[in-house]
Amino acid sequence: MSAPSGDPSLSDLLHAAVGAVGGTERPGQTAMAGAVAEAIADGTHLLAQAGTGTGKSLGYLVPALAQGERVVVATATLALQRQLVERDLPRLTDALHPLLRRRPEFATLKGRSNYLCLHRLHEGVPSDDGDALFDPLEAAAEAGSGPTSKLGKDLLRMRDWADETETGDRDALTPGVSDKAWSQVSVSSRECLGATRCAYGPECFAEAARERAKLSDVIVTNHALLAIDALEGAPVLPEHEVLIVDEAHELVSRVTGVATGELAPGGVSRAVRRSTKLIDEKAADQLMAAGEEFERVMELALPGRLEEVPEELAHALALLRDAARTAVTALGGSRESSTQDEDAVRRQARASVENVHDVAERVLAGSEYDVVWYERHDRYGASLRVAPLNVSQQLGEKLFAERSVILTSATLKLGGDFHGVAASVGLRREAVLAEGAAPGAVAPAPGAEGPDGPDGGGEAEELPRWRGLDVGSPFDYRKQGILYVARRLSPPGREGDRGDMLDELAELVEAAGGRTLGLFSSMRGARAAAEAMRGRLDVPVLLQGEDTLGELIRAFAEDEATCLFGTLSLWQGVDVPGPACQLVVMDRVPFPRPDDPLMSARQRAVEKAGGNGFMAVAATHAALLMAQGAGRLVRATGDRGVVAVLDPRVATARYGSFLRASMPDFWFTADGAVVRRSLAAINTSGEGSGG
Repeated sequence: MSAPSGDPSLSDLLHAAVGAVGGTERPGQTAMAGAVAEAIADGTHLLAQAGTGTGKSLGYLVPALAQGERVVVATATLALQRQLVERDLPRLTDALHPLLRRRPEFATLKGRSNYLCLHRLHEGVPSDDGDALFDPLEAAAEAGSGPTSKLGKDLLRMRDWADETETGDRDALTPGVSDKAWSQVSVSSRECLGATRCAYGPECFAEAARERAKLSDVIVTNHALLAIDALEGAPVLPEHEVLIVDEAHELVSRVTGVATGELAPGGVSRAVRRSTKLIDEKAADQLMAAGEEFERVMELALPGRLEEVPEELAHALALLRDAARTAVTALGGSRESSTQDEDAVRRQARASVENVHDVAERVLAGSEYDVVWYERHDRYGASLRVAPLNVSQQLGEKLFAERSVILTSATLKLGGDFHGVAASVGLRREAVLAEGAAPGAVAPAPGAEGPDGPDGGGEAEELPRWRGLDVGSPFDYRKQGILYVARRLSPPGREGDRGDMLDELAELVEAAGGRTLGLFSSMRGARAAAEAMRGRLDVPVLLQGEDTLGELIRAFAEDEATCLFGTLSLWQGVDVPGPACQLVVMDRVPFPRPDDPLMSARQRAVEKAGGNGFMAVAATHAALLMAQGAGRLVRATGDRGVVAVLDPRVATARYGSFLRASMPDFWFTADGAVVRRSLAAINTSGEGSGG
């Protein structure tokens, strides 16, 4: 939809928007808004890297609202979804209303299981026995007492909340509840009775969310629902002309997760229990026997990739697939005399058995585009998993064909350019229109086309056209931060303690006066470092897993002397500006485990196609995490500090320049004495206040 000639300029709209949120216009934000507007107008695609503090949400929302078509914004984290819906969009629509002469409407839309199901809440949860309803609240009422278990109390609280909430969205429930508690009051799309058959259909929270989305100009969703919409062939998002993917560095991982299937003996047993009393005896016996055979085979399963499905497993899966197909047919139609409670039991059973059938059939199909492996968990035992070798083709075909797509994040340039991330989502190198690269950017090593391998075939003129743009950051990284690589340390091995690394860590933490975020490649490493520092230093050391992540981050931010050590969640999930975080330590390059089935399969696929599998997969994976981890240091214009990498390979290995080029442009040194003096000076002067 082209804008009338009398419409306000983009600069006027951006000025009004920034004023409404109490911000300051920044060159990077202006450049991003212009590039987004141009991509939408041309029907092309944009990868926009925007550093922390750029104000990128307004940089894409303002031009998207100005063009007047429906926009979907997909994010990875709850925090950003809340920021958009509760802060940015309400202020933005108020500010732009007088200029646009219309008030854009916005809504949030998530998968059905994210919403409270009134039928399940009030009628109870179908039990695994298949013919009864289990409700801890009713059981407590019959006994003449209130619920005493944590589950019962949570259910009572959710029942009260159901009378107050307008959305039924799990994320609006504070404090939250466990997955087990939430599963008692929610259903998947397969389990849902359907609005027309359910007595609570007119009040359904999920249906209301979908209706609001249909009437909205901006729909805020998550990467998972975007993946379902793109990959499963059943549209769940309303038609839209513009798609904005924020936190786009997470997209491939989230899409892969949605496209991964799992079969575990426990899940198969639940499907059997839910189904056997609803189907005829012959079908029930067949399903029960198949489940027992699968469980027997899985008892012997050892972790690792299955290049070919072993004969014994194939036999068990074939039995399971055929028995599940028979059970699905038997469960298919609800009898005319059935009650809604019976329908709910039947739908839950059917959903469980359909999943068993679909995963078994997928593994047996043996597609060259799937990776199959065994996993073994200390508590839950073995499971069988199947995931796509890559998702670039699916994303390229589904996301970019019919709309303009904007992908944005603080970390989209890996090794100095956009090609790796672009290839991972299906955008080809040959179709790039232009790329705004920083001066002196380091080109990726051969084969570093991204974790999904080299580009495929096809005519360049038919490919989705895209542009990469780095709009920079309002921070002066070379003045605000130091990148220190401890070159004199011994390289980390796969096993054994690193005494010299712990000595170095202790000296750095002591110089910083605490104030340290420790990012470790494994929980074992984080635990060993925490124990060592607690024994050597007189500063509080918090360890991931000893409390909820939110409480740990809050305690870390409130006490400047405190250190926080942990693994993957901390590499990307900490936003603590000011003096509490003046030292970010990475113990080693976070390469994927050599025995990771999916990553190793992707690496081999790149090598088979003639590329550099190590750079395309392992180094790219590590570069993304290191870029995110280094980004924890400078969160405000007054922040000062050090990112210390206690792995000499970042300075000595050939791939080191690729990793360093992926991180913010801090001043670089390998001199530990200089770094310790700098930390002590920052600590003494009281800089890093975030002002």
